[in-house]
Amino acid sequence: MELYYSFSFLIVLTALFAYLNQRFIKLPATIGIMVMSLTCSIILLVTENIFPQTFSKFSGFIGQLDFTEILMGAMLNFLLFAGAIHLRFTDLKEQRIPVMVFSTIGVILSTFIVGGLLYWVLPIFKIEMHFIECLLFGALISPTDPIAVIGILKQAGVSKSLETKVAGESLFNDGVAVVLFTVILSMCLDKSAEVDYSAVSWLLVKEAIGGLGVGLLLGYIASNAIKKVDYHNVAALITLAVVMGGHLLARAMHISGPLVMVAAGLVIGNYGTKYAMSEITRDYLKKFWELLDEILNAILFLVIGFELLLIPNLSGYMYVGGVAIMIVLFARFISIYVPSVTLPFLERYNKQTITILVWGGLRGGVSVALAMSIDKDLPAKMPILAITYIVVVFSIIVQGLTVGKLTKSSDKKPVTAEGGH
Repeated sequence: MELYYSFSFLIVLTALFAYLNQRFIKLPATIGIMVMSLTCSIILLVTENIFPQTFSKFSGFIGQLDFTEILMGAMLNFLLFAGAIHLRFTDLKEQRIPVMVFSTIGVILSTFIVGGLLYWVLPIFKIEMHFIECLLFGALISPTDPIAVIGILKQAGVSKSLETKVAGESLFNDGVAVVLFTVILSMCLDKSAEVDYSAVSWLLVKEAIGGLGVGLLLGYIASNAIKKVDYHNVAALITLAVVMGGHLLARAMHISGPLVMVAAGLVIGNYGTKYAMSEITRDYLKKFWELLDEILNAILFLVIGFELLLIPNLSGYMYVGGVAIMIVLFARFISIYVPSVTLPFLERYNKQTITILVWGGLRGGVSVALAMSIDKDLPAKMPILAITYIVVVFSIIVQGLTVGKLTKSSDKKPVTAEGGH
């Protein structure tokens, strides 16, 4: 019953903030909700001494929410599936090379750049962290967040090729990032542990290939099941079963749940909608997942804003957080620019394309969830969590609100690859 009350409270707050944003503030829905929840958090912190009971009750409520489990174990599956079901195979096939490169080589390259530079600058701010702990931050902050990226790109008006590059990368890079994060975290907790590169490589292959294979199979089975009944209510239930059952299957098989969702969503959204559904079923299913996507996104961004209440002494990390923002953006630039000029099979990008790829690579809830999942025994948890939160809030609010304007300002000059498509 307590879970029901908690969820009810979140829904009521989300609906209220969504209404106020749509009625008065008129920001993009998710950003507007997050701005209001951040504002409420700041007000609660400022008035903590005046209304201590109100603060303790609300912060206690937020504290009891297992954000890592809520996002990584539940919401992420629905949101990845919803994003993938609307992505067209033809668009993804055109951009398959940059998507593969940025979601693998780009994430690994960014992890080491962020980790190395952060290790170099932390002594300036009198913060002590081991190099491996800086790499841990690099691993969790390097992947672009599909939840933040896809929702905002829909309203930004970027070209289809650019949207597919950024959205496709963000859907696929979670598998690499989570494996990297898991390996580095185990090394942080056990300083004597040695890196077994063959074991890490096998883990990556197992997670990726296994996740994609199971997802493709689930998508195909679900599509054929829908074809035999072709009734929109049953189709919606079958897709829900794919997401929730697929997550349980991925956990049991120790494969990448996010990649299961992406692969299943791509199959149902392309093969299923083309060969297994009538126009009515296709339309209902599309609207069903769009609505679910909007609702879960809104709740997620509300919770991200209120997570501020759980980070002690955040103001003490503001300066290093500001430097970390620049480091993360620089690493994002290098992870795009270097592969594009060194790999012969990757198209060359002009300045406008690189700028939008860098600025549109938003960080979001996945980074916060990974930071919060770090063991409490690790002394670096608090600095990592605080810096992560600062980077994510900047990314969602500042980058999220300006990427559309950046795109429009470059409309006079076509944003295409120099010698590419």
